[in-house]
This record gives sequence, structure tokens and C-alpha cells, in this order.
Amino acid sequence: MRFQTPLVPAVLLKRYKRFLADVRLKDGTEVTAHCPNPGSMMGMSDAGLKVWVEPNDDPKKKLKYGLRLIEKGGATIVVDTGIANRVVKEALLAGLISGLEGDVRSEVPYGDKSRVDFLVEKDGLKTWVEVKSVTLSRQAGLAEFPDSKTARGAKHLGELAKRVLAGDRAVMLYLVSRDDCDRFAPAADIDPVYAAAESDAKDAGVEIMVLRIRVSPHEITLDPRPLDHK
Repeated sequence: MRFQTPLVPAVLLKRYKRFLADVRLKDGTEVTAHCPNPGSMMGMSDAGLKVWVEPNDDPKKKLKYGLRLIEKGGATIVVDTGIANRVVKEALLAGLISGLEGDVRSEVPYGDKSRVDFLVEKDGLKTWVEVKSVTLSRQAGLAEFPDSKTARGAKHLGELAKRVLAGDRAVMLYLVSRDDCDRFAPAADIDPVYAAAESDAKDAGVEIMVLRIRVSPHEITLDPRPLDHK
């Protein structure tokens, strides 16, 4: 996935109201950027961090910059959680994710007023795929999810389990959206309800898949090698 507009470097001043971030551009100009991340951004909101923002000239958008990447401790982290679905979709359509080949549809209604990220169909078998962007790392090399409590995430796991019980296949796909991790585990201390829901979903037959990205200010691509999952 290539960025539509070349990213420009900046310095993070503060992140606030969940979806706003003040940054200082290279020329010293201070601007407010859209921060497309509903999570806590634990460990990624310290003032002074180098960030990359994407400018836009869309007259319909109030904010002319979007926060995309943050650099911290030698790692590059994707802030924009929506990028995960774009990267996974490109990989699915290109047949690059082993075990998830087939016809791909996005945002298909299912369960209790939910929409699955992707439905993959092949030879009559339906595979329901939810994608979560993973940005948290509190130990070297270990990625964790979630970074804050997520009732919505636990609901998705329950919906996937129901699809397995109905005779379909279901996958929870965690995309590690940073380039310094080779292991993954649920952050049970942050959200024990979510961790329990994941355990229950696995027991019901939901498959857990953990993949990672290759990231630069120019493009983000999928690294098809799976990560270890605790």
C-alpha cells in the first residue's frame, strides 16, 4: 500500500481528544493533524517523538494533515489503524496470505448488527476474517493487543465463534503494525475480558493468525511470515 501523498516529517507536540494531534513541521509551522486511532496509543503519545504526516488538499476536510507514522526507540509504528485493513485487503486480493485464498468481500453484515472486515469464499467454504491493528509493545520484541479496554473487540470474537458453530471457518487476524516485534500475546492485564473472549473463541475453533508489516514513509506492505502467538 503506497501513500497517496508523500509523507512529511514532523515532531509530535501533543495528542488529545482521541482524534487530534498537534505537530510541528520541519519549517517550524505548528498544525493540528487528524489522528485516526481510537485506542489509547500507549507509549506513542510522548511529546517530542518524530512523526510522519500526510498532507491533503481536499476542501471537504477541515484538517489538512493526517498522522500516519510514529518513530520511537528505533521502531516505526503505524498510527492510522485503518491502514491495517487496506494492507490486508491488498494481500488477500493478491493471494499472498497462505490459507486465505479465494474470492474476497469487505464489510459483510453478520451477527448482531456487525460487519466482518473480510469474507473469503473458496470451494463453497466461507471464512470470516476480522482484522486488528496491533501497535502496543511493552517488552522488547513482544507486540500486544489491546492497548485499552475494547468491548467491541470482545464482541467480534464472539461473532466469529458463532460462525464456526454454524459450520463456517473464522479467523482473527492480528496485524502487528510496527517493525520491531517478532512475538505476540494478548494484553490480559489491560483487558482481561478481551483475553478471556479470545481464549473462548479459540476453544470454539476460531483460528488466530498474526502477521506483521514492512513499513517506510513511502509504502506499507505485508510480511507474510507468521509471528509466534502465546
